[in-house]
Amino acid sequence: MDNFTFYNPTKLIFGKGQLEQLKTELPQYGKKVLIVYGGGSIKRNGIYDNVLSLLKEIDAQAFELSGVEPNPRVSTVRKGIEICKQEGIDVLLAVGGGSVIDCTKAIAAGAKYDGDVWDFMSRKAVAKEALPFGTVLTLAATGSEMNSGSVITNWETNEKYGWGSPATFPRFSILDPVHTYSVPKDQTIYGIVDMMSHVFEHYFHHVNNTPLQDRWCESILKTVMEAGPKLVNDLENYELRETILYCGTMALNGMVNMGYRGDWATHNIEHAVSAVYDIPHGGGLAIIFPHWMKYNLNVNVARFKQLAERVFDVDTTGKTDQEVALEGIDKLREFWNSIGAPSRLADYEIGDDQIDVMAEKTVVFGEFGTFNKLNKDDVKEILTAAL
Repeated sequence: MDNFTFYNPTKLIFGKGQLEQLKTELPQYGKKVLIVYGGGSIKRNGIYDNVLSLLKEIDAQAFELSGVEPNPRVSTVRKGIEICKQEGIDVLLAVGGGSVIDCTKAIAAGAKYDGDVWDFMSRKAVAKEALPFGTVLTLAATGSEMNSGSVITNWETNEKYGWGSPATFPRFSILDPVHTYSVPKDQTIYGIVDMMSHVFEHYFHHVNNTPLQDRWCESILKTVMEAGPKLVNDLENYELRETILYCGTMALNGMVNMGYRGDWATHNIEHAVSAVYDIPHGGGLAIIFPHWMKYNLNVNVARFKQLAERVFDVDTTGKTDQEVALEGIDKLREFWNSIGAPSRLADYEIGDDQIDVMAEKTVVFGEFGTFNKLNKDDVKEILTAAL
């Protein structure tokens, strides 16, 4: 494996009733709190009232930014930055899923930056510091609650980029599986796809001697595939919500990819698609990832064969390595279809008229992917196959 330094300062607070820990965590950073949240589901399920009640107990002054989009927009980030600077905010609290947390990371960094926050996403600047922030997670999917990454969309220019900084790790994250009970079926499915996709992005690399990391990845995938279908049909099952919530965090907190860097090409492609069409991130990944796999199968057939055997239990008897690998990819598609994930761009009424535009947006920073470098023509072929 490659040399590495592991760093993750986020305090993970996991389990039923842990919201009370806000009274211990928030006062460490100040009294003025900006609460960031999305479309209002936290008001319907009672989490919002519980948070405000706890803030009142510690005499915190609460400010709010609501309406964070599923693909968070830089225009919303800028609103949050303005609040932070005008009100002298001490600490932010993201209450929601990965989109809310991603938006909060950008606000926290932008509040300590003199230029435009989009500079971070467009690679013109690197965030050196950020306001402290914590999270109360309500959706198992992105892993943003325990990493420093963020994805922000500029809807005016139809751009969507991932970015990050050592300054944008949450100081703490509270994960109560009960808070995910109200997540609807479709969002639960997208979350399952997203966390599995994060593991796949890690899994496809060329670094030698990663047996433990491989097994960690495979165990997360197997666990999600065992619990996911049950959860989709039993949305308020505590043990299933608990399992999936923990898997989502472990899939992208840096633990499983110590010693190597994964591919991340599929995420880049999906970001371009949802920048143009604003589709759910997990839905886009479900469509694109198997096509990326088939396109890159011959780059390292043995890697795909190992995945097929260990995760999808493909019988290798009398089959070539390539046949085993292809069967594994087909089984992934079958699994995602079985839980209700989309399989074609046509499922979102996306045709071929914007393929060139999406491909161009994918390569704005040049060729990409560590498993196999892709260019614009490669992206066009993958997207065409996904129609």
